[in-house]
This record gives sequence, structure tokens and C-alpha cells, in this order.
Amino acid sequence: MNFLRTFSLRGILALLLLSGILSAKAQTSGVPVQPGYYNMQLGDFRIVALSDGALPLNMHTLLHEAKKGEVNTLLQQNYLDTIVETSITAYLILNGDQQILVDAGSGSFLGPTLGKLQSRLAAVGVRAEDIDAVLLTHLHVDHVGGLVNEGKVVFPNATLYISKPEADFWLTASNKATANKRAQPFFDLAQTTIQPYQQAGKVKTFAPGAQLLPGISAVPAVGHTPGHSFFVLESKGQKMVFWGDVIHAGAIQFADPAVTVDFDVDLAGAAAARKQTFEDAVKQGYWIAAPHLSFPGIGHLRHVGKEYQWIPANYAEIFAGK
Repeated sequence: MNFLRTFSLRGILALLLLSGILSAKAQTSGVPVQPGYYNMQLGDFRIVALSDGALPLNMHTLLHEAKKGEVNTLLQQNYLDTIVETSITAYLILNGDQQILVDAGSGSFLGPTLGKLQSRLAAVGVRAEDIDAVLLTHLHVDHVGGLVNEGKVVFPNATLYISKPEADFWLTASNKATANKRAQPFFDLAQTTIQPYQQAGKVKTFAPGAQLLPGISAVPAVGHTPGHSFFVLESKGQKMVFWGDVIHAGAIQFADPAVTVDFDVDLAGAAAARKQTFEDAVKQGYWIAAPHLSFPGIGHLRHVGKEYQWIPANYAEIFAGK
């Protein structure tokens, strides 16, 4: 289903004006793309970052700066322009016969620079029908759009895991009318992508903090959306936390976690969750997987003065996993 057919015209215009999604830079037809997968080992689990592509976003229209002029200053300090290519990454977790996706990319809904998840899976030897479970951090289109193709399920043997507060919010049709304007454009697509799995009996909702699968638990991180969740993977003393959308603009929000993004349903709640998340990551020193940081979005966080610094995973040419 085409993105432009799904939203009302008013919803499309509002979303595009707010975020600058369809920048001229999105037209990359014919331009070679980067390799789109990255492997690492975490205990008994193999983690594969899978790029769904990148979306040019206008940081000035998308972000709500906490201090006047800070967005422009921080962009300049990081050698970035107003329009920043923002990664959209899904993560594959492999352990024996278990094949699990964390989020599912945007599918055909957000234009020609995205929708690459299926080709990335094929490149690492995984078919859509091999996926056993899809863990959804939340139900925004860039995380659920790849679940369907022309209204049909893409992952026929997978069960979707969605936090109950998230499912209750987005999958209740009447909530759209009372939601704020930032949230309203996302309701129809959430329902469009999840409904075929509901009809097939392939959706499980979970309580915040639940143990979902061996080695994998959920942690609530509400604010960005009402049921936004992290997923925590632990094995042999190692830990990785899949962050979902606690951060969109690393150059800005690591320097000032109070900066919010227009996609946040609850701006104040998202800022508070981000600050708490950053502190926890620094204190515990675990691995982080963040889908909107520069691909592969895997690394650690540390304090530098009053700010935070992202330490990306060191590149390894030889993958030592199983």
C-alpha cells in the first residue's frame, strides 16, 4: 500500500511540513547504496543490524530545541547541514533455530530511500518466512511498515509482540479523534500493518517489564509513544538494550537530552525517558542498539562533562560469531 494512499491529504501535508520527509535529497534513484548489514556476537546470540535505508529529515522543523539557537550550533559543530540523513535500522537476533526481528522497517510507505529490509535479510541468508517473532518497540510506520506488502503479511510464520498499552492506544480507532495532532497521522498505518496479523492470530500483547523469550525481556520507556518499549537481551554476562525511538538526532540530543522531536506523542515524557535512559546506559555500560543513530547504531554511551558521548562499536572485518 502506498504511503500517499494511506493518509488523508491533510494528514500527509501536516506530516511532511513538520518533518521535511520528502526532501529533494530523497531522490537517489540510480545512486549506489552502502552495504546494509553488520554482524556482532553477544554471548550465545548473533546480532545482525539491517539497514532499511535512510530518510533525509529537516532538523529545524523536526526538533523542539530547549535553548534558542542550539540546534543550529550543534549541527555546525558536528559538520552537519540542516537536512540530515537519518538511519532506519532493524535488528535480527539469531540463536540456534530462533530468528527474531526487532522492528520491521518502513516497507513501501516512506518513499524510495527506504524499504530495503527484505533485501538485507536475503543478503544474510534469511527468508521472511524464517522469522519466528517480530518484537515491536512501538507502532510508528518506520517500525511497522515492513510488516505488510500490498495488504498481505510479509512474515507469515512470525508472531508480533506489542506492549499492551501501545496496542491499546494505536489499534483503538476511536483514539485518533482525541489524540494530539502529532500523533494523528500514525493511527491509520498502525492499524493497516497490524490488522492482517491480528486476523491470523499472530499478535501477542505483553505487560511492561515482561519476559518475552529466552534471554529477552521488555522494559517500558514511555513518552515517545504511550507503550514505547525497550528490549533487553542478556547472555553470558553480556547485555544489549534495543532503544527504539528514545533518540533520533544524536548530534543534538546527546548534547541536550531535553531537545524533543515532533514525532514524540508526549514531549515532556519523552525528554524525561531519554535522560533516565542515558544515565542508566552510562552507569551500566551495556551495549546499545539505536535504530536512528548512524548505521549500524550499535555502541556505548559515556559522560563527557555535562553531555553524553556516543562510542560506536569498533569495526571488525572478521566476524567471529557462529
